[in-house]
Amino acid sequence: MSAPKIIVQILVTGAQIFGKALFEAGRQAVKNAKHSPQGAIASDAAGVRNATSGSATDKLTREHRMTLDEAHLILNVKRGEALENVLKNYEHLFKVNSPRPPPEAPKAGARAGKQPAPPAHSHYLQSKVIRAKERIEAELKVAVEEDTGAPGSGTSATSGPGPTSSSSPGPGTGGRAS
Repeated sequence: MSAPKIIVQILVTGAQIFGKALFEAGRQAVKNAKHSPQGAIASDAAGVRNATSGSATDKLTREHRMTLDEAHLILNVKRGEALENVLKNYEHLFKVNSPRPPPEAPKAGARAGKQPAPPAHSHYLQSKVIRAKERIEAELKVAVEEDTGAPGSGTSATSGPGPTSSSSPGPGTGGRAS
């Protein structure tokens, strides 16, 4: 056999092997995508998919897309801890992940060169912190309502006034509340 013929045969055989491997990998990927076991943690890290009963806790888990345990982990508080501690941790984590004000422009001088970049902030982490606080507050509100026995009794576990559905922007605001 001649050298070019051997090289072509090696390339063809290699392409066949690579093609078969690629085909099998694709088949396995399709098979894995179709199969979703009940206990798997795919895109459901919070276990929201498993919250299928009609209980108030499962309803809150589906509504907030976060379990109570995950909310406690995010805010670094223990179950049953006082709301003041939850809010203290929330405020700290919210502030840490907030955007920083831009640094002042350097004056002309010896150090007018390259300045270090300001620390980054994370909207994703900040939103997780907000959702965790909302989840814990919703759980506390349900617990208070169960204790009083009157659903929607007007008692709230949140601090400060929240948004109400009866408030509407005043005239001349262009549809935006101030």
